[in-house]
Amino acid sequence: MAAAPLMEPHGGNRASVARRLGCRPDQLLDASASLVPFGLPLVDRFQLLRSTLGSPLRDYPDRSYSGFAAAAAALHGVQKASVLVGNGAAELFTWAARDAAAAGSSWLPEPGFADYRRALATWQAKVQSVPLPAHWSAAFPHAFATATATATAAAVGEGALWLTNPHNPTGQLWSRESLEPWLERQSLVICDEAFLPLVPNGEAQSLIPLVESHPNLVVIRSLTKLYGLAGLRLGYAIAQPERLARWAAWRDPWPVNGLAASLGAWLLGDPQRHGRWSARVQGWVREEGAWLASELAGLPGLRPMPSAANYLLIRSDHELVSMREALEQRHRILLRDCRSFAGLGENWLRIGFQKRSQNRRIVAALRQELAGYGQAP
Repeated sequence: MAAAPLMEPHGGNRASVARRLGCRPDQLLDASASLVPFGLPLVDRFQLLRSTLGSPLRDYPDRSYSGFAAAAAALHGVQKASVLVGNGAAELFTWAARDAAAAGSSWLPEPGFADYRRALATWQAKVQSVPLPAHWSAAFPHAFATATATATAAAVGEGALWLTNPHNPTGQLWSRESLEPWLERQSLVICDEAFLPLVPNGEAQSLIPLVESHPNLVVIRSLTKLYGLAGLRLGYAIAQPERLARWAAWRDPWPVNGLAASLGAWLLGDPQRHGRWSARVQGWVREEGAWLASELAGLPGLRPMPSAANYLLIRSDHELVSMREALEQRHRILLRDCRSFAGLGENWLRIGFQKRSQNRRIVAALRQELAGYGQAP
């Protein structure tokens, strides 16, 4: 008997799945990772190529990553010392977790992204779960709460609060107004805004404008989702300079390679070009999100949950693990197994938006498999 496919702990594992299936990675449609499906514009690709011929490839990186930090600071209206470039958001979570461990308990709204627990375990931090509701409306932005704001306040004690806005994996967008009071309650607030630039009108809910007046706030951003650069591992933290200087002293001398830092400085260095790209991405999220949610709602047994982000969480009264495996094996389509999200189980899947033709392929495969299981006409 063949061994059951292993659960991937994270989306975007196309190479490992391809090895397991005996196919090429480019034969797989990967909707398990929530990245933009279209490549960088030609001018940005040319800049990346040009970087391979110059000093970013030959020289040691500038340890302060001054060019990228300055571009990010100008984009967000903060001082350069308030930006720390990181090897993707994941590296920055590790240093945030070190501060969180010293602050006491870490409070994690769940279901939630598993990498926060990974980072906290590095420092033997105490972790507390804050359950989120299983149902929510599409009237974004929401007030951050479990069932009510009062219930949320009662559930969360002192220490560090970890937020993801928009939330991963639910796609809920929380209002800045509802998050700001937590800065007065907690000794540390870490807000992961990796997906926020993809959300139409999402920047209005960012906590970055509050960093200057709140030394207990850390906001983490990533270029991974917005630009589809998961392979380069490029993110940054925005916080008060004293905290970031401490993080910089803890880590390796050159955590980000020169090529990645050079491209990051280029991508954020022209606010108008960056704004045009963001507008294109947000338009895609708006259009594909509405289309895909409508199509999936027409399939029996599947309930797409409202989302402000570039992914949909799907719920069913039946287990969906076998459905995900069937799409992988018979259709070469990868969806996100949600069992790695605390609080979710085998009745949930997450789909990252793709181009319209690829989204049609996903819907058709789901319809075919549902018919095979006797759940569709």
